[in-house]
Amino acid sequence: MAIRFGYADTTFGQLHYAESGSGRPLLLLHQTPRSWDEFRELIPLLDDEFRVLALDTVGFGASAPLAPPQTIESFADAAWEFLDAVNAGPVAVLGHHTGAAVAMEMAAGRPGEVDAVVLSSCPWTEGNNRNGEPDSGVVDRAVREPDGSHLQTLWNLRRPYYPSSATDLLDRFLRDALAHGVDPAEGHRACARYHMADRIEAVTAPVLLLAAGADPFSMPHLPTLRKQFTGARVVLEEVIEDGTVALIEREAPRVAAVVQSFLNSPAVRVASENLGRVR
Repeated sequence: MAIRFGYADTTFGQLHYAESGSGRPLLLLHQTPRSWDEFRELIPLLDDEFRVLALDTVGFGASAPLAPPQTIESFADAAWEFLDAVNAGPVAVLGHHTGAAVAMEMAAGRPGEVDAVVLSSCPWTEGNNRNGEPDSGVVDRAVREPDGSHLQTLWNLRRPYYPSSATDLLDRFLRDALAHGVDPAEGHRACARYHMADRIEAVTAPVLLLAAGADPFSMPHLPTLRKQFTGARVVLEEVIEDGTVALIEREAPRVAAVVQSFLNSPAVRVASENLGRVR
């Protein structure tokens, strides 16, 4: 099934997205500083069953820019405006890294409109960097230099967290990091500003914690997340042991199988029925 592309008008400006399939809406939210392209391998594995909507988060990809300080709340507000613009209705949301924080905020802010949430490699943030100090976001922080050395800097900062054979994925990362108007580190600062403890208890939708065993940024937070989801109807956990920061691209078939199993599980279906959301 061919992937289609479009722009949605919002108060944030035009937001770019990829869409494929029909059926139950499933919103995909990428990590910083990627774009819809992070889900290029995953979309065709889900679009037989779902209306898959992969959004370029506001401020990233080909979506409208967003001035700093960026926040998870602003990312979530823009995502809701996008869903309204494309007449998606209630959705399931899958977010990876920064996208997982946005997915959590969406589920906390509008619990009656999120059927289920998949948090892939979700961080745990304490909101200690409310003012956006420059020491956060160091993974993707590089000053643009006239000699182009920042390209090598960005590459080398990511290299340790990708599989050794993932040169093509680093190419794709670098393209997104250098997109017009994108600050590769600002999304990380947005995460650092976000106080998850203030929001996580408001999540009532079924939750799947999808973890990558070889992801040093998120894997240590899994026990904390599991413990803090006190309001969710269901909290399930799945670990892909050899998964890395590039979990979505490298392990798309395994991710798709886990996501489909979760979204079609009796627990999720019952929760959706209780909300009157089964389509």
